[in-house]
Amino acid sequence: MHDIAIRPEIVERVVKRRGRMRLFERLDPARSAAVYIDMQVTFLAPGAPVEVPMARAVVPRINALNARLRALGVAVFWVAHANARRDDGASDWPGFFDHFVSDEARARTIAGLAPGADGQKLWPELEVADEDTLLFKNRYSALIAGSSPLEGKLRERGIDTLLIGGTKTDVCCESTARDAMMLDFKTVMIADCCAALTDEEHRDALETVIQQFGDVMSAEEALAALGASG
Repeated sequence: MHDIAIRPEIVERVVKRRGRMRLFERLDPARSAAVYIDMQVTFLAPGAPVEVPMARAVVPRINALNARLRALGVAVFWVAHANARRDDGASDWPGFFDHFVSDEARARTIAGLAPGADGQKLWPELEVADEDTLLFKNRYSALIAGSSPLEGKLRERGIDTLLIGGTKTDVCCESTARDAMMLDFKTVMIADCCAALTDEEHRDALETVIQQFGDVMSAEEALAALGASG
């Protein structure tokens, strides 16, 4: 896991702005969901074109957290990334693949993220329960319009609080957290269940979220807010 902490000057800024560090001292398990972003083969497999090595390190922490969340009645959602191919072989997200991915890596990346491909399957070391929900998104944020059915599924179940983990902290997790807050969900990033390519990128994303978009908690802090004992 990333061994970092939010810098003291950021903590001071947050407290000065809103009068306290925590936005949400208590969370309702019945109205909460853990949402894990992109914990799939194409991001976790060694040597994958978009590998995030640190994401493998947070798998045990995610498994341990989920066992306790499910016991509290917290819903667990897995959101994997999948981009369909057009008839010409290009991706349905040309704004990304045509400009942000090199010619050398484009075909391999598109293949790894195609619906049904091995690359978009959840990492096999994750402990997924029958009652969990698996969804797919086709943009960084799982909550931008048209990206995935996540918002509708959450609203149907009366969920108003999201605990966000997964990878990368500073890309898809942060993008989803930003949109969650702007859709009026209570938003919490679970710091030790997120992974980025570097400690600095991880920390920067958490510092952005805590200043503008939600809370940042460890797994244990989130459990305490949900009323878990011990």
